[in-house]
Amino acid sequence: MSREPIYDAIVVGSGATGGWAAKELTEKGLTVAVLEAGRKLDPLKDFTEHTWPYELKFRGFGDRRLMERTQPIQSRCYACNEYGRQFFVNDLENPYTTPPDKPFFWIRSRQVGGRSIPWGRQTYRLSNYDFKAASHDGYGDDWPISYEELAPYYDKVEEFIGISGAYENLPQLPDSRFLPPMNFTCGELVLKKAVEKLGDPHRRVTIGRCAILTKTIHKGTPYERAACHWCGHCDRGCTTGSYYSSPASTLPAAARTGRMKLITNAVVSHIIVDKDTGKARGVYYVDGITRAHREVFGKVVVLCAGTLESTRIMLNSTSSLYPNGIANSSGVLGHYLMDHVGGGGARGMMPMLNAKRLEQDGRANGIYIARFRNLTTKHPRFIRGYGFQGGSGQSLWGHAKAIEGFGPAFKKEVRENHPWSISLGGFGECLARFENHVRINKDVVDAWGIPVLHIEIAFGDNEREMVKDMGETAEEMLRAAGAEDICVSYGPTSTPGILIHEVGTARMGNDKKRSVLNKFNQAHDVKNLFVTDGSCYVSSANQNPTLTMMAITARACDYLVEQFRAGRL
Repeated sequence: MSREPIYDAIVVGSGATGGWAAKELTEKGLTVAVLEAGRKLDPLKDFTEHTWPYELKFRGFGDRRLMERTQPIQSRCYACNEYGRQFFVNDLENPYTTPPDKPFFWIRSRQVGGRSIPWGRQTYRLSNYDFKAASHDGYGDDWPISYEELAPYYDKVEEFIGISGAYENLPQLPDSRFLPPMNFTCGELVLKKAVEKLGDPHRRVTIGRCAILTKTIHKGTPYERAACHWCGHCDRGCTTGSYYSSPASTLPAAARTGRMKLITNAVVSHIIVDKDTGKARGVYYVDGITRAHREVFGKVVVLCAGTLESTRIMLNSTSSLYPNGIANSSGVLGHYLMDHVGGGGARGMMPMLNAKRLEQDGRANGIYIARFRNLTTKHPRFIRGYGFQGGSGQSLWGHAKAIEGFGPAFKKEVRENHPWSISLGGFGECLARFENHVRINKDVVDAWGIPVLHIEIAFGDNEREMVKDMGETAEEMLRAAGAEDICVSYGPTSTPGILIHEVGTARMGNDKKRSVLNKFNQAHDVKNLFVTDGSCYVSSANQNPTLTMMAITARACDYLVEQFRAGRL
């Protein structure tokens, strides 16, 4: 069994939060080992954002038999296809279990950068409507932090990675430090004006806020990244680094310090515990290629492996001191699993905009309508709220299947017929419930012999009523915009996991009897263990979670270094 030197800190995971932890800790002088379960990608070989369908064997549709056999779960994600299946795990090697009547789609990436490679890049701040939701409506628990405490770290993250968007001054959706916003399409402008006429001051169509650069940032520095060139396929990778991913941004910053060691193909099994002090001594991992068992030691352990993977590592870290998993004296580790709920929305056509030329600019973004329910009034059927993501644009080739004919006349019709469509899909808050949980299934192991998770989650009446309202309000807005042939969905709810916003299971809190982590993401029971990914969430809110996870990580690392230097870890 090989051993590494003792590091100041071990960071497990190299994605959005792991990259930030590595950057913050190394820049503050700590030596850091970053463990990543997958390989390092080669952008020239693995990224396909400029690849045309005719360059691929299956023209972009992929080998369906192969994907059904090896990636039946992963291929439910829109980005797991012939262009990007290399960014997702093999389901045969990475099993998990669920009850027969409660499916969960766990979408996973194992490579340097994790899911920051194919992610959707939508970046929205939470507000005190979210952090203090329990005080607002009486359900559940408040977060142990406020918006004001996290705001400086939102600023820090946004200024480094680059967020494009428009200032709106909405109390439920605080503004970021924005780069110039992307443009609306014609159809989106029609919708925006129509929604304004509906008279709801809380309901506003804005351009999506996203981690895509609309201008070059950090010019003349080692951190310089080029503006987006609008190729439009961000989920396939970005060779210019024009959207945020940790390999294009935070990990190179950490590497420049000379204090980071990146260990790839390191499938972490559990945390090594000092039997005398109860503190974390390091982590135990299996080499993903050779299957050799290895250990790495550090003075602090930071879990950034992703919501469920971090919790799996903690639950598998059992010992005489921690028989139910490390840092689990409260018994809530693994509980309060959440994912955003979808399934409600509407789509339609806007024939008044049809044109013979394509009027798309390759913008990989859409529109956003922030939460407008349960702010100053109370909805009779549900608490909390939802936002809409969507857009309006033209079809490049997909509409050709509806056009009759063949030969030159057919081709001319395809070239000159670009119908406009419009759609809105809701992303709603899932209430935190103790019964929605994960636990270790000792009867099933993955390809590296590590016991897997059993995942049990279901949406409730609050989510179902919310999804119905999504459909009703989406239809109202599309009709106001003059859309035709409208198709409305009032449900059923999306399958948990498919929106890829899973959070909770190692929640923060001031009461160590009801939470796993304190307000600085430090485990109540193990002072040198920090968990800064989505598992720390107390409530899910309705906004995409990645920006908040990164800000929380930056804040936790500030506290970690302060405590480390004071000798309190």
